[in-house]
Amino acid sequence: MEITSKSDWDNIDWAKVQSVVSKLQKRIYRATRNGDMTLVVKLQKLLIKSKSAKLLATRKAAQDNQGKKTAGVDGIKSINRAQRMELAMSLNFDGKAEPVKRVWIPQDNGKTRGLGIPTMKDRAQQTLMKLALEPEWEAKFEANSYGFRPSKSAHDAVEAIKKQITYKSKYVLDADISKCFDKINHNKLIHKATHIKEFQNQIKAWLTAGIMEDNEFFNTTEGTPQGAVISPLLANIALDGMERLIEQEFPSTKTRYIRKSKKRFGYNVSCPRLIRYADEFVIICEEKSVIERSRVIIEEFLNEWGLSLNKEKTKIIHTLEEYQGNKPGFDFLGFNIRQYPRGKKHTGKVSNGSSSNKITYKTYITPSKKSVTKHYKKLAEKIRQFNGKNQYELIGALQRIITGWCNYYKFCNSKRTFSKLNHILWRRLLRWAVRRHRMKGTDWVVKKYWATIKGRKWTFTDGNRTLKTHDQHQAGVKYINIKEDKSPFDGDDKYWQNRLENKHKIQDTLTGKCSLCKMNFLQEDILDIHHIQPRNMEGTNEINNLIVVHKHCHIKTHQSKVVAQEKV
Repeated sequence: MEITSKSDWDNIDWAKVQSVVSKLQKRIYRATRNGDMTLVVKLQKLLIKSKSAKLLATRKAAQDNQGKKTAGVDGIKSINRAQRMELAMSLNFDGKAEPVKRVWIPQDNGKTRGLGIPTMKDRAQQTLMKLALEPEWEAKFEANSYGFRPSKSAHDAVEAIKKQITYKSKYVLDADISKCFDKINHNKLIHKATHIKEFQNQIKAWLTAGIMEDNEFFNTTEGTPQGAVISPLLANIALDGMERLIEQEFPSTKTRYIRKSKKRFGYNVSCPRLIRYADEFVIICEEKSVIERSRVIIEEFLNEWGLSLNKEKTKIIHTLEEYQGNKPGFDFLGFNIRQYPRGKKHTGKVSNGSSSNKITYKTYITPSKKSVTKHYKKLAEKIRQFNGKNQYELIGALQRIITGWCNYYKFCNSKRTFSKLNHILWRRLLRWAVRRHRMKGTDWVVKKYWATIKGRKWTFTDGNRTLKTHDQHQAGVKYINIKEDKSPFDGDDKYWQNRLENKHKIQDTLTGKCSLCKMNFLQEDILDIHHIQPRNMEGTNEINNLIVVHKHCHIKTHQSKVVAQEKV
């Protein structure tokens, strides 16, 4: 694609840009699968020199990035169209990098965690590097690695765990890597990530650029900065190989079962399964000795990278029974995974059909107590902040929090939790309403802030906006797990379009296309909700007035409307 002017940003054919980059990425993926690393290197060099890749990297860093308005040490929060085009035209790997700006954010345990915010130029460079390296490593990554990978999510990891324990109670090594992003060995990581010298020099520059905090400079001799675009990919590259080590130590021999002349197979009981999401992972097996041996193997692997297991968070538990003082079950990615005994008349059978192997327990996956408590505290704090504001604004603020949380937990056994949260939120809102009208009775307050709508009593509404509470959201929805051997770069567009259509079922997005630019949605796209009839023109939040669009398309549409109004 030919770039003629710095002011042509709005006239770029993004469908063509995306098509050029996607084709190159798919070729890199196929070449890696075929073991042709010479072709992989040629294609990666071709991609980073492509003007389409530079334009796409700039758009992702400057427009699509959720943290694009956070300034680095250069103080730049955002750039305009001409500056984006100028950045894209000058984008290359020069082996240089600016220090990252450290920002401290609170954690659930009361401690703080440091984030490293790169400059706008470094973000664009890292995005370009990621476009080249990710297809290669997606062809290499282990099947049960789910964290920070395109198209894979926490729900896929939880479903993989459920698959392993549904028919048998097992021991689990619930593990967490201590300060994973802060301790990774630089030299080992650089040489594992790529063999291209130009790439290695640039990655080294990012890793050793240092940190600026309160105008004070700190050297970085190990680790990857959290907050950088490429850090999750580099961390996954470093941790790749743990699952293969376990499989080599305990080969997955199969045992054959015969049932009505049909051949069925099951894995050997001594074959453990490692399932990882970023720096958290579990190892599942029926035999306790295998779990203990697997822990030793993983610790030896981590020591080579300068890492270690977090002793406070790492423990061996059993899914059904108490073990070494630990209660049955464990928390993983905000979910509590546990098995409960069932009655004599409420049993199932294992897949081999043997009458002697009845399932005398039930596997439940629910929101963890820690997650529920954190969510309620967030709602309570938001209500407190709206003590002096009207009900309409409060409903809007609460709705965003409730909808996001319920959408995350709707794929588990969450109905009882949703009902409980609905009750305690109602009590908190009642206190908020009574406090606003100290001279009025409770009956008067209830009639003012609650109503019966479509047969549902106690609906929190002001007549214009209604709060959709937890128990009104879906619970126990079946989640379709991703196939282990699938990748967005494998060329199976039909499979990925079907997944996207199931994920975004709003009006014409059933076609898997953005209604504004008419381009197909990709797994890594950041999407937004657009009102067909604007809300300031009596548009509603009803589903027939909503469409799913690209976030950058959404922003562009509203900016063009503002410009048109100013001209008028």
